[in-house]
Amino acid sequence: MHIHILGIGGTFMGGLAQIARAAGFRVTGCDLAVYPPMSGQLEAAEIDFVEGYDAAQTAFEPDCFVVGNAISRGNPLLEEILARDLPYVSGPQWLAEHILKKTWVLAVAGTHGKTSTAAMLAWILEDAGLAPGFLIGGVPLNFGVSARLAGQGGDTPFFVIEADEYDTAFCDKRSKFVHYHPRTTVLNNLEFDHADIFSDLSAIETQFHHLVRTLPCNGLIVSNAAQVSLERVLARGCWTPVERFNDPQGWQMIGNDSAGSWKVVNGEDVVGTLNWSVSGTHNRQNALAALLAARHAGVPLSRGLAALSRFRNVKRRMELRGSIDDISLYDDFAHHPTAIATTLQGLREKVANGRILAVLEPRSNTMKLGVMKAALPDSLALADRVFCYAAGLDWDASAALAPLGENAVVENDLDRLVGRVIDTAIAGDQILVMSNGGFGGIHDKLLSALTNRAAARWSAQEVVGEQGGEE
Repeated sequence: MHIHILGIGGTFMGGLAQIARAAGFRVTGCDLAVYPPMSGQLEAAEIDFVEGYDAAQTAFEPDCFVVGNAISRGNPLLEEILARDLPYVSGPQWLAEHILKKTWVLAVAGTHGKTSTAAMLAWILEDAGLAPGFLIGGVPLNFGVSARLAGQGGDTPFFVIEADEYDTAFCDKRSKFVHYHPRTTVLNNLEFDHADIFSDLSAIETQFHHLVRTLPCNGLIVSNAAQVSLERVLARGCWTPVERFNDPQGWQMIGNDSAGSWKVVNGEDVVGTLNWSVSGTHNRQNALAALLAARHAGVPLSRGLAALSRFRNVKRRMELRGSIDDISLYDDFAHHPTAIATTLQGLREKVANGRILAVLEPRSNTMKLGVMKAALPDSLALADRVFCYAAGLDWDASAALAPLGENAVVENDLDRLVGRVIDTAIAGDQILVMSNGGFGGIHDKLLSALTNRAAARWSAQEVVGEQGGEE
């Protein structure tokens, strides 16, 4: 079977392409542009793709076109497919019908933490020798790829998937996760997001309840007890056993980042200890959810804790991109006020009184609409300085960040923003870059500017030293 994927450069569709290729399908695809790391992963999988959506691609004559949710009406290739009544299907539906049907699906849903939790869960299963398949919206450093077919290295039915609540495709406005029919489901949290397609939190809760309605009675829901929104979802009807974490009377993780050691407790009973270097309250909650989900798949908590001690996090999740002149630069995917706040909290716990320079690109559809702008100042409160890239926004970022006073800098020009950051940074600072996109390559721009500044200073010192010797 030959499939041609529209939108192959996206994290989900690119991952689907790799899985389909490993499963023996012939795979081609197209996109406007395919960037690293997905371009490298597709090339490594020997998947051919072309740039653009020219209608002439119908000449490839695939058995089916697989359409990503970034493709909308008016796309020339999609219009040709519809006009000629050629076979097409959404990515989630194709995955469900051809890959997931014979697997034990472990799905991770929630507004925040899906990628990190799914990566932790996949690693626990891998470390236990279960060789799971997975499709994750990031690159877990323990694996080096974002997607893999189940059973590579062993015959296993397990498949971990990041279960997104965003809509499926132009032809299917249900959330993606209703297609996956998981046996084990993590409900991490639930807040308002995706303002471009959801009118309010209640609309998203309805989609989560649609997911809950598809879960089997012999499955398991691992749910965040601290989330009132999730409790409302479950109260609308639930036919699956529920195990709650982040519960004062139940499962919790207790400790602090400075010690690097955490106690897993269930009520008053200490069940085990986790030793790791990943910071932040949100990651501890993610870890506990992954441990409980893996236990449902047969991995004892003790084995799961041992695996997490070797977990290397996910690319672009508090990823250290470089340290120059005692200035460290981190890259993080945070793009929602809650994610921004929790990421900063994790870094603050790690660096204590050290200065944090937060560099933010409000790039997600919700952020571009300005729906969350009022929450930004509070979410950035733990940063010592804030630098915001405002190009492309339909709202006044300077006005929104005015409560931060002189600690906030807003620029529409990326190079000027880089210059302002470099002018501010001093030894001991932590630069935290937050965006769900490439941010114009700002990470490399900052590192290059820091390197040049350091080189210039050393050169100047050498000149002074030589002049002093001549005297």
